[in-house]
Amino acid sequence: MMEMYLLSFVLASILLIPFALKTLSPLLWTDILYFRDLLRILVTFVRRRRRRPLFFVLDRFLEQTAANPDKLFIVFENESFTYDHTEKRSNKTANALRSHPGFRAGDTVALFMGNEPAFMFTWLALAKLGCPVALLNHNIRTKSLLHCFNCCKAKVLIAASELKEAVEDVLPSLIEQGVTVLLMTKHCSTPGIESFSDKVDEAPDSPLPRSLRSHITFKSPAVYIYTSGTTGLPKAAVVNQNRLLTALAVLASNGVTPSDVIYLNLPLYHTAGFVIGFIGAIETGSTIILKRKFSASQFWDDCRKNSVTVVQYIGEVMRYLCSTPKRENDKDHKVRLAIGNGVRAEIWREFLNRFGNIEIREFYASTEGNVGFVNYAGKIGAIGRVNFLHQKLFPYTLIQYDTERDEPVRDANGLCLESPRGETGLLVSKITDIAPFVGYAQNEGQTERKRLRNVLKKGDLYFNSGDLLRIDQDNFIYFQDRVGDTFRWKGENVATTEVSDILTISDCLKEANVYGVQVPGHEGRIGMAAVTVKEGAQFDGSKIYKHIVSYLPSYARPRFVRIQNAVELTGTFKQMKMKLVEEGYDPGRIQDPLYILDDHEKSYVPLTAQVYSCILSGNIKL
Repeated sequence: MMEMYLLSFVLASILLIPFALKTLSPLLWTDILYFRDLLRILVTFVRRRRRRPLFFVLDRFLEQTAANPDKLFIVFENESFTYDHTEKRSNKTANALRSHPGFRAGDTVALFMGNEPAFMFTWLALAKLGCPVALLNHNIRTKSLLHCFNCCKAKVLIAASELKEAVEDVLPSLIEQGVTVLLMTKHCSTPGIESFSDKVDEAPDSPLPRSLRSHITFKSPAVYIYTSGTTGLPKAAVVNQNRLLTALAVLASNGVTPSDVIYLNLPLYHTAGFVIGFIGAIETGSTIILKRKFSASQFWDDCRKNSVTVVQYIGEVMRYLCSTPKRENDKDHKVRLAIGNGVRAEIWREFLNRFGNIEIREFYASTEGNVGFVNYAGKIGAIGRVNFLHQKLFPYTLIQYDTERDEPVRDANGLCLESPRGETGLLVSKITDIAPFVGYAQNEGQTERKRLRNVLKKGDLYFNSGDLLRIDQDNFIYFQDRVGDTFRWKGENVATTEVSDILTISDCLKEANVYGVQVPGHEGRIGMAAVTVKEGAQFDGSKIYKHIVSYLPSYARPRFVRIQNAVELTGTFKQMKMKLVEEGYDPGRIQDPLYILDDHEKSYVPLTAQVYSCILSGNIKL
C-alpha cells in the first residue's frame, strides 16, 4: 500500500511540476527555447569559423544557389529573379568590373543606389572580387556625399541612373581624385562618367576565381554603413566579415525558414534593410519581395499579392500603417511575423488589434555596437529580455548618467555607478574578443568617443551606446531616450551638429542651436533650430530653404526655426537645449519669431497660432 501511495505521490509531483513552473516562472519554457536557439546558432557559427578556406556570407549564398537554383530569390515590380539568375547576373557584373582598366580586385567601391535588384547583384559581384563596399545613402548630396565617399577611401563609385545629377554635382572633385565613376545606364554623354549597364549585359556570366578574394580575413571590412553620431557629418561604421557572418543568423534565430516570403521595403543602405533583410534572407534561403520605398497605402495589398509571411519595420512604419483608413480586409493576409525596432507600446497594441495575430519581434541593436537584445517573449513595449547567458557572453550594464552634464556619474574613485534595477541608466557593453567594437573609418576621434574607460574597475573598456534604458523586475529591458546631440526622425538618426554647421554657412545666420522636438502622433523628434541672425542681415526664408535643401536630406531639414537675439550657453559653453526642447514650437508660449518649413512655398513662413493648431490636429502633415 505504501508503494502505491509513493508511486501516486511521484506521478502527481511530475504532473504538477509544469503547473508549478508556469505559476512561479511563467516564461521559463520560453527562455529554454530561446537558449536552445542561441546554442544552435553558436554551434553553426563556430563550425563556419573553422572551415577552410574561410567561409563568408558570399559562400552561404553560393550554397543556397547550388541547392535551390530555380527558387525565387528577388521579386521586384514586374520582374522575378531566381537564385541562379542572381548568381549569373552578379558574375556578369563582376566580370564587367574586372575588365575595366580603372578597377582592381580588392578596391573599396562606393554603391550609390536605391532599392533595386541591381544593388544586390552589384554587392554580390563586389564580394566575389574581394571588395569592401560603402553603402551610400541615396538621399545625400554635395558636401555630405563627398564626405561619405572620401572617408572610406573608395576608388570607384557605382551609381544608379536616376542619381546622375547628384553625381555630376560632385564630379569635379571625383575626377580630381582619379575616381572611376560608373553609371547604371546603357549610355552616358557626361565626360568623366561611364555607362556600365551595357558593359554588364555584354560580359560573360562565368564564375569568378576564389583567388580574387583570397586576401580576405574575418577582420577585413565587408561593408561601410553610415550612421549619424553626436557631432559632425555621417560616420562610416566598419562592418567586418566576421560581424557580417554573425548577422546571417538574425532572421533564422527568429524562426524564419526557406518557405517564408520577406517584404523588404526599408533602405538597403541601412542596417535594417541590408543586414537583416538581404543578408538574413541569404541564410534562410527565403524569397525577398523588394520595394523601392515604404508605402503605407500599398503595404498590405503587396503582402496579399505576394503571399508575404515576414515583414520588417521601424517604429514609424507601424504608426503609418495604423494611420491608414480602416478596411474590411485588414486581417486578410498571411503575415505571421514582424521584426524590427522602435515601436511604441500603444502603436504595438493598435497594430495587433487591427491587423491580427502577428508575432512582433522587437529588438535592440546598433550598426556599430557590440551588444543587442531581442524581445523573444513578446512583452509589449519591451526591446528585449535579459538573461544570465547573454550577460556572460556579452557583458553589459546600465550606469547612472547625468543628462545635464551629459556624462556618466562617477564615484570618488572615478568609477561609474551602476543603476539600480528599475531605474534608467546608460547602456554600456564591455569590449571583448567576442564582442568587439571596430569603430569608424578614418575617424579615430569619433571612435574614441564611443569608448568608455574605467567603468566598473580601473583599466576596463566599454562601448558607450549613447542610449538610456531601463530593466524591470521581470528582466525585460525598455528604451527610454538618447543622450547627447542626436535625435531620430523618419527612421533616420539626425546629428544636430551637422545640421547646425550647414545652417551657419548660409548668408544670414550667425549661430544655430539644433534639437529635436516631439510632435503629437509621431515617433521620434522632428528638427528645430534656434538661430541668431548676422548683424546687418535679415532672415530670408526663401534663401534658407534653398540652402538647406541643397545640403540636407529631407529628414534632417529643420522643420521649425526660432529667431533669438543670442544662443544660450551653459557654464561650460555648451549650447543649452533642455529648455528649448521643453518650450517646443508653440507661438502662444514663445515670444521669439517662429517659422515653419513650407515645401509648397519653398520657403520658411511664419508659424501662426492657426498653423500650430493644424499641426496638433493632424491637418498639417510633417
